[in-house]
Amino acid sequence: PGHKTLTTFSLWDTYRAAMPLYSIFQPERYQDMIQTMLAIYKEQGKLPVWHLHGCETNCMVGNPGIPPVADAIVKGLEGFDYETAFDAMKQSALRPDRGQDLRMKYGYIPCNLFNESVAYDLEYALADGAVALAAEKLAEIATVAGDLQKAAGYAEDARYFSERSKSYRHLFDSSLQFIRGKDDKGNFRKEYSPFASKHREDDYCEGNGWQYTWLVPHDLDGLMECFEGKEAFINKLDSLFLVSSVIEGENASADISGLIGQYAHGNEPSHHILYFYTMAGQPWKTADRVREVVGTLYSSRPDGLSGNEDVGQMSAWFILSSMGFYQVEPGTDRYWLGSPLFDKASVKVGIDGEGRDIMFNIIAQNNSDRNRYIQSVTLNGKPYTKAYIEHKDITAGSTLVLDMGPQPAIWY
Repeated sequence: PGHKTLTTFSLWDTYRAAMPLYSIFQPERYQDMIQTMLAIYKEQGKLPVWHLHGCETNCMVGNPGIPPVADAIVKGLEGFDYETAFDAMKQSALRPDRGQDLRMKYGYIPCNLFNESVAYDLEYALADGAVALAAEKLAEIATVAGDLQKAAGYAEDARYFSERSKSYRHLFDSSLQFIRGKDDKGNFRKEYSPFASKHREDDYCEGNGWQYTWLVPHDLDGLMECFEGKEAFINKLDSLFLVSSVIEGENASADISGLIGQYAHGNEPSHHILYFYTMAGQPWKTADRVREVVGTLYSSRPDGLSGNEDVGQMSAWFILSSMGFYQVEPGTDRYWLGSPLFDKASVKVGIDGEGRDIMFNIIAQNNSDRNRYIQSVTLNGKPYTKAYIEHKDITAGSTLVLDMGPQPAIWY
């Protein structure tokens, strides 16, 4: 009642790019998706994990239903009840099942007590980060409404989930500089190779240590602290694209594909990594890698994707990146800038009160393969000095102009 029921979201894949893309150019359909997820929560006591034709399979790791709901709240989408949505996220995050009981007991998921422990823990952590951001938004709304008691409750939720979102730090091995499995005694696995992967029999899920060490999209500053600074972080990130592409181990996951070094564009846990460079103050490296990926790992041939499409995620990454930006952090309204493929792109983002289309325009001046680096930015004709564009500026029907050039530059 009141919405169109949808299914088969493939949320472990699509929360990263496909759902944020829907929030831009199909907001009404996105509302139906959120309404459906809340109906599922009321029926099964948690947000969907991997619903297939209306049935919960519990396939894949973490709480992938949380980021899209948090996104919808933080971005101010309408058509659903925010309090019910937050309750759905909170209750899903507090259920003592699928490894969450172990995480609440130990502060992380011990690898000797739960399979794919690292993957589950990191996905739970980023979902917790999204819950915290939604709680902060609701605290602001309650404060403006004058309900200070409710605002205080949301603020407390934000503090709790923000702290819990840092559980990945327990799994960071500073001696090797990789996030990896740790047992219930606090000891890292003795035998370890970051190149190794086993299908369904590992600390990771469809990946290895090289790919999963970067699955902290919600707390880049905290991840840099694990590396003891930005310089060491960037050096390690550079090496991701330069090391051997060999995947070790018998029965290695076939999903690890589209490799540049150990960066695996053919599978979703890697999709945000290129934009870490922009977030860390070296946007020209994001530009280089984005152009490499769109130029070598996508084509119009039948084999034009480097991995499983996964209900739209691979294509959504291309669409967002080719327009020049990407949402890295789950549960935010920020899209970090990269390097646009097109000289101009226009997206219908709504209809105004007089029935006219509201368009968001991205114009890349002097754009070419050589002129791949953003030199300066204007938004609606005014100088713009942020490394990202916000959702409200996109949906307002703004014009973003990127002045492109051949030399690496920082405009923010």
